[in-house]
Amino acid sequence: MSEHGRRQVLRTGLGAVAGSTVLGAIGGATPASATPRPDGPLGEGGAVTRGEPESARADLPWVADLGDGRYQNPVLNADWSDPDAIRVGPYFYLVASTFNRVPGLPVLRSVDLVNWTVIGHALTELLPKDHFSEPRHGEGVWAPALRHHDGKFWIFYPDPDFGIFMVTATDPRGPWSTPCPVKPGKGLIDPCPLWDDDGQAYLIHAWAKSRSGINNRLTLHRMSPDGTALLDEGRIVINGDDLPNYTTLEGPKLYKRDGWYWIFAPAGGVTNGWQSAFRSRSVWGPYENRIVLAQGDTPVNGPHQGAWVTTEGGEDWFLHFQDRGAYGRVVHLQPMRWRTDGWPVMGTDDGSGRGAPVLLHTKPRVNGRTEVTAPATSDEFTGAELGKQWMWQANADPAWWSLRRFPSRLALVCRPSPVTHDLRLLPNVLGQRLPAESFTATTSMSLSTATAGSRAGLVVLGETYAWVGLCHDGDRIVLVCRTAAQEAAEVDAVKPVALRRGRSAVRLRVSVRPGAVCQFAADVDGRGFTPLGAPFPATAGKWIGATLGLFATSPAADGTGGVATGRTGGVAEFDWFRVGPISP
Repeated sequence: MSEHGRRQVLRTGLGAVAGSTVLGAIGGATPASATPRPDGPLGEGGAVTRGEPESARADLPWVADLGDGRYQNPVLNADWSDPDAIRVGPYFYLVASTFNRVPGLPVLRSVDLVNWTVIGHALTELLPKDHFSEPRHGEGVWAPALRHHDGKFWIFYPDPDFGIFMVTATDPRGPWSTPCPVKPGKGLIDPCPLWDDDGQAYLIHAWAKSRSGINNRLTLHRMSPDGTALLDEGRIVINGDDLPNYTTLEGPKLYKRDGWYWIFAPAGGVTNGWQSAFRSRSVWGPYENRIVLAQGDTPVNGPHQGAWVTTEGGEDWFLHFQDRGAYGRVVHLQPMRWRTDGWPVMGTDDGSGRGAPVLLHTKPRVNGRTEVTAPATSDEFTGAELGKQWMWQANADPAWWSLRRFPSRLALVCRPSPVTHDLRLLPNVLGQRLPAESFTATTSMSLSTATAGSRAGLVVLGETYAWVGLCHDGDRIVLVCRTAAQEAAEVDAVKPVALRRGRSAVRLRVSVRPGAVCQFAADVDGRGFTPLGAPFPATAGKWIGATLGLFATSPAADGTGGVATGRTGGVAEFDWFRVGPISP
């Protein structure tokens, strides 16, 4: 980034603060109507909450709220990909794609668009259930749309291999309805509905070339007002092939404002694309177009695909993602305004109506005092359920884990599997997103087994992976550290180390630094951590960032490569899982 660009970013952030008033530590006086309701307090289940920003910055690996009336991007510094967001009353809600991970379709809530908490998931399993009983990398839930209409929350989401589906709920925390197939088919992606003023309903979507053979175009349908069916074959309303330099036009969001129909849609590809806006007086077009957000002279590559939201006070904002490789698609918040020519611009206007991302800016003005929050990462395993940060690689079986068998511990069963040799193929890997550019994750675990080949530990998982943990080598429990290159088998990163007889517990740590460079370490005797193996780069999965996870598994033992019915290979116990910043 050039010096000119840095000064531009600082002017945008600091200049805005100079014209604002910040009352209280974080926000202003809190009217009773703005106080977070007791039905879902910030910090419960899906968030880490700190009342003071300095405390939060000391405890959390990333905090977007700077505590002085400003925020820094990204506001969600983890893989909350393909975000869509709305406001209902004083709260903002956000959903994201989850692909093959279960539970799917997380629902996040915020009072200020900067501090977010996970309040639930719309999908407890993926359908067809048997199809997703094993990891289907790159499949599953692609970019969703979230709307509030007729007293209900609606999520329309695509599965590129099965079609477009819809779920609803009166409470965004759930329960959500069983997925309704709106349009079966292959290659249908990125749906978004619009209920018009005259009672008509529409649905727009894009196309995945990998399944349908076409892309770079947006198709609009009439939809039944109850959202359960499409009423026509659809019409292409925007063809990117007719627009100069447009490729991969997708991710449309359909809005109406002051008699204009607006389609906000990204183009140019995930890594280096841009955000366009299209407008027409008729929902069917023809549509004018303009690029309204692009990288410009900033370090934010491919700023696109997201949501336009308006605060109760009338401020407009735009949430979008940035693809950061192993870190996934992190979420940025841009100020948005309407120019005198009637077009929106996000971020810093270059004078022509094309915006560039801001790195610092004044927070949205909202009523009430806001707390510094971030989606939860650490887990003491003291609750009745797993924290909302955890996901499996496929549809889960409750027999895989327990929080009751060992109080205040997570027990993962060493489930026999014919694919135990490759953690990318193992459904029972319990994972979460990388929470920041730099952080540490530490756990304390033990392994109870007499089965040779049973193993458990801490993994950084993508198209390549590495793990550290315990394994029964046929004689005793050993500490191992192994890596696997893309489409390759595991190899030892260091020579296995036998634990003392009678000892089967160890503390494990991974430290992640800029560039997603990871270093494992272990403490086997309480005397401190010792690095294991060489530093290694985390890698992204298929359309997702790297996964930070826990696992337990054992080899199949029925002689045919199958799983012996009713048999387990032991149990791994995890005392806690703690994520924090790297010490200076």
